[in-house]
Amino acid sequence: MNEQIRISPVRVIDENGEQLGVLTTSEAIARARGVGLDLVEVAPQERPPVCKIMDYGKFKYNLKRKQRLQQKQSHEIQIKEVRLRPKTDTHDREIKFKSAEKFLEEGDKVQFTMIFRGRENAHRDIGEQIFREILVRFAEHGKVEQAPKFFGKRLTMVLAPMKSK
Repeated sequence: MNEQIRISPVRVIDENGEQLGVLTTSEAIARARGVGLDLVEVAPQERPPVCKIMDYGKFKYNLKRKQRLQQKQSHEIQIKEVRLRPKTDTHDREIKFKSAEKFLEEGDKVQFTMIFRGRENAHRDIGEQIFREILVRFAEHGKVEQAPKFFGKRLTMVLAPMKSK
């Protein structure tokens, strides 16, 4: 911007968006100062570089506003975990499933983890049966991103939300 622009000549665009043509850098800075604005290099990779006469402070402010708005509108996908045990009762499972539904509706992934302890390891078929029920229940809410797998004493599965938008 202004005196930091070292290349001369430059293509100049005025504050209304109209081209003034190719001018020397000192002439372009003089025109910008004459209107009370700054000369800002907007396309340095072009030959000759393109500079625009604008209020640099206002330009930076609007750029920050756009970035903040974009950041506010974006949703970072997180993985939420729902932990179960083979002995978890049906009512308690229903409560956990409702929270998992809410997570999927908000656009987050849900990881179901079933932890086996002691003698429960001998009944891994119970965990597989519960995971099949989960797959049936969440068929319309999400799709399987990682199929049920055993990792030591844990059975895990990841569901991703359906793309409705």
